[in-house]
Amino acid sequence: MRNFGISLLAALFILTSCENDKGNENNQETEVNENVASFKEIGSITIGGEAAAEISAYDETTKRLFTVNNSGTNQIDVIDLTDPTNPVKLASISLTTYNGASNSVAVYEGKLAVALESTVNKQGNGKVVVFNTSDYSLIKEITVGALPDMITFSPDGKFIMTANEGEPNADYTVDPDGSVSIIEVNKDYAVTTLNFAGFASELTTLKTKGFRVSKKASSFAADIEPEYITISADSKTAWVTLQENNGVAKVDLASKKITSLFGLGYKDFNTAENGIDVSDKDGAIAFNPWKLKGLFMPDAIASYTVSGTPYFITANEGDAREYDGYADIARLKNLTLDATVFPNAATLKADASMGRLNLISTEGDTDTDGDLDELISFGARSFTIWNGNTGSLVFDSKNDLDKRSNDFGTYDDNRSDDKGSEPEAVVVAKMGNKNILFVGLERTDTVIVYDITNPSAPQYLQSIKTGDAPEGLLFVPASKSPNKRSLLVVSSEGDGKVKFFQPDLL
Repeated sequence: MRNFGISLLAALFILTSCENDKGNENNQETEVNENVASFKEIGSITIGGEAAAEISAYDETTKRLFTVNNSGTNQIDVIDLTDPTNPVKLASISLTTYNGASNSVAVYEGKLAVALESTVNKQGNGKVVVFNTSDYSLIKEITVGALPDMITFSPDGKFIMTANEGEPNADYTVDPDGSVSIIEVNKDYAVTTLNFAGFASELTTLKTKGFRVSKKASSFAADIEPEYITISADSKTAWVTLQENNGVAKVDLASKKITSLFGLGYKDFNTAENGIDVSDKDGAIAFNPWKLKGLFMPDAIASYTVSGTPYFITANEGDAREYDGYADIARLKNLTLDATVFPNAATLKADASMGRLNLISTEGDTDTDGDLDELISFGARSFTIWNGNTGSLVFDSKNDLDKRSNDFGTYDDNRSDDKGSEPEAVVVAKMGNKNILFVGLERTDTVIVYDITNPSAPQYLQSIKTGDAPEGLLFVPASKSPNKRSLLVVSSEGDGKVKFFQPDLL
């Protein structure tokens, strides 16, 4: 029996989705009766090959979808979504003149913001370019930190934020500071870029909470690598994932200051409910407990509020540092284990056991004698709900994502030695009186849907087959959707497809 499944009655429950319709002059509500456990594919479009469809953003004013396309060109593809069952490519916005490659897009009321890493010098400052969604004319070009990897508007449209990853070059001789940029839209796009140097003195304490700084780091600020941002519904607070550092930063938008860093700790895989498949060579898919820990290392992040308490949700993908000049990943069979802690080391090193499991090679030598006393892997193979004020763990999905994928027939055993189903994306949507979570799994080509109205007891709703390697999830509420129906948009970088899903009406 799954430890947080859903009853048959709950699986079939029905919601009324009531949302404000900005287009209604009488400010009445648009009522859409939808079964949130019944999302089905209604349309699809292919815009290119691999890397063609990573992230998408929807503009309500023009009923257009804007999708990153880096499959061979450097552009944003524009898709007409007037009829989501028949999406049509309208145009492309070329980005070659801006000397940057697009990583992310966001839209707010007729403005399209694009995050561009420099193609002249990847370790140099990046850009945000803002276009008019109706005629694609340039509104503003803004300099931000190095390698802006994700961009978003605040819900009130007053701010644009970027997570500037600041990755090092291949030989690790140049490593720019990771940073976040805050752009004030109503102040002629004035920008404030914040780094993390002020938290260097807290490193010892942060390490006790699982926060991680590379052994190759030139400085604390340079080692921090912001990945993804979520902003609270009141546009006052942002949370930023620091993936390689196993942390999350909290940002106050009014003061434009980073107020806290949260270390996310470790996940213990040595329990039945956290059991995972660690080998791609054992001839089976078996989720068992192992003497192993994982760093959460989240990629995407989302947020919501329940009874006045803010929560953020992370997709715990995990990520290694792999460069010509430095790498922190190695298979267990190639590492030296402490003979006292692991008297069965020879057995563990077999390919059909833990031998092929990828570990963080620079972690786990607790007594600094040159061998591993703990085994630490990349990612938690889960989604987690955290308290937004304290950073404390409220709920972790344990091994449910891998097990649900296996039940659904999409689990890829070839990834068992790495990061399993590899949770990549998370999006929270308000549907009626329920908070619904969509989790994108990059390696099982699946979106799994949960009711997270109660943050401490999520309920599984549905599994959805997607394109190859879903990277970006976007939820369009019924009030903004082109057909006035809730719409889930899934952009998949493996096959360049954008797919559209809607729930059944009652």
